Amino acid sequence: MGLFSMFKRKNMSVEIKEFLAKDAVILDVRTLEEWNEGHIENSKHIVLNTIPTELEQIKAWNKPVIAVCRSGARSGQATQFLNQNGVEAINGGPWGDVAAVLD
Repeated sequence: MGLFSMFKRKNMSVEIKEFLAKDAVILDVRTLEEWNEGHIENSKHIVLNTIPTELEQIKAWNKPVIAVCRSGARSGQATQFLNQNGVEAINGGPWGDVAAVLD
């Protein structure tokens, strides 16, 4: 891991903590099989390709969202879609990284 990557991840940890302080919901967008292999306790599970049909439910939470997946790619797509549709969201990246912030 290069110096820039470490700095970027440290900033992400700060951003995740700031969102958690605002009572953010952790939204896991992985497949059901991935979810069943392990996930963050009390996180919500909505598979990436179903987010558009679940948008009203997500908005009803009335909370910011930290999207997570396996690598950060799908959660990045989810974050972009949610932000474009009026939901305050950040890409938490891999769910294990966010779990580490919670510890």
